[in-house]
Amino acid sequence: MEIKPFSAVQRRALCWWVPGGPDAGRDAVICDGAVRSGKTLCLGVSFVMWASARFDGRSFALCGKTIRSLRRNLVSTLLPVLTGAGFSCAYKVGENLLEIGFGGARNRFYLFGGRDAGSPALIQGITLAGVFFDEAALMPREFVEQALARCSVEGSKFWFNCNPEGPGHWFYREWILGAERKNALYLHFTMEDNPSLGPEILRRYRRLYTGTFYDRFVLGKWTAAEGLVYPFMAGKMFCPVPEGGFSRFAVSCDYGTANPCSMGLWGRRGGAWYRVAESYYDPRRSGSPRTDEEHYAELERLCGGRKIECVAADPSAASFIETIRRHGKYRVRRADNRVLDGIRRTAAALKEGRARVCDTCPDAMREFSLYRWDEGRNRDAPVKENDHAMDDIRYFVTTVLRPEGGFFAAAAPRGREGAFC
Repeated sequence: MEIKPFSAVQRRALCWWVPGGPDAGRDAVICDGAVRSGKTLCLGVSFVMWASARFDGRSFALCGKTIRSLRRNLVSTLLPVLTGAGFSCAYKVGENLLEIGFGGARNRFYLFGGRDAGSPALIQGITLAGVFFDEAALMPREFVEQALARCSVEGSKFWFNCNPEGPGHWFYREWILGAERKNALYLHFTMEDNPSLGPEILRRYRRLYTGTFYDRFVLGKWTAAEGLVYPFMAGKMFCPVPEGGFSRFAVSCDYGTANPCSMGLWGRRGGAWYRVAESYYDPRRSGSPRTDEEHYAELERLCGGRKIECVAADPSAASFIETIRRHGKYRVRRADNRVLDGIRRTAAALKEGRARVCDTCPDAMREFSLYRWDEGRNRDAPVKENDHAMDDIRYFVTTVLRPEGGFFAAAAPRGREGAFC
């Protein structure tokens, strides 16, 4: 890893708790802002340094939306930095436990996932000296508040890291707008605050996002989702079917009986997947719904004898998935149906040209011009209309085209005690 000096805001996040400093009397720190701004790593290092300087033999919590995402986003980058700086680290995977020592102190850091309404029960009963929330805005309020309630040790503090969501989000209203009332230090990060990001990577991220996602992930603003979901998909974004054939094929499917059923045939050529053909059956137009066998016959017609690597199917379509499996001709997978994350990844794939929609798909083209955010809701969600081809395209991106090919850069100095501040 190339070593770069920390920026001013990163240094403040690293050292806010140091005795005698201007922020030492705060009870919490909140870092939000752009993606890839270096806030996660420097805040994680700061959390461990503070715990090691203030406590010995105590328990702390590292919280993420899931333990898997926490390992990927924080632990995998944090441990090499800590060991390089002289900390001893033992990771007990089966117990979701990090034991970290420095000097004469040794403390326990438990990993927790806060993804749904049942998560608060996971953290009940433990006594904590501090808690770190990675992507706090993605966790249920009940989980965050339960974790905070476990911090009953004298001198305990709270650490929050997140990317922006909508301005109606509970975390924004309660903690960011109320930072002074909570006696919390609020630090806003931009991409320029990460010295490890060079000019070309910065330009790439600015090109990658648009609309709401640009405002949130690049500018770091808590903005409301409004307007078209994919505003950049004007007519020029659709292309003719490329000549010369394809090396691989896949199908994506949004299943419907009373609602439309949309299927897309995808072919890979070079570094891109093209949606070259579609089937869009609306029972309200035809006057009669299709059976699962009739949907399967249409799937076979769309595939046209091609070797299909995978059918990414609507995960709620249990009967249709079973029908495909029973015929034994195509490999079928339940698609990843996380809507907001899927929309973000689909927008990135379309903007980068890794997924392209051909002008032979008129229903997909029509839906792109109509698919909008539901501005009447308190949380981000698209209007549940004109979304069937949009859903099948999202299923393809999240299930077949999963690798995003993004960049991650973070910097940390190597050294012993005092190296960070």
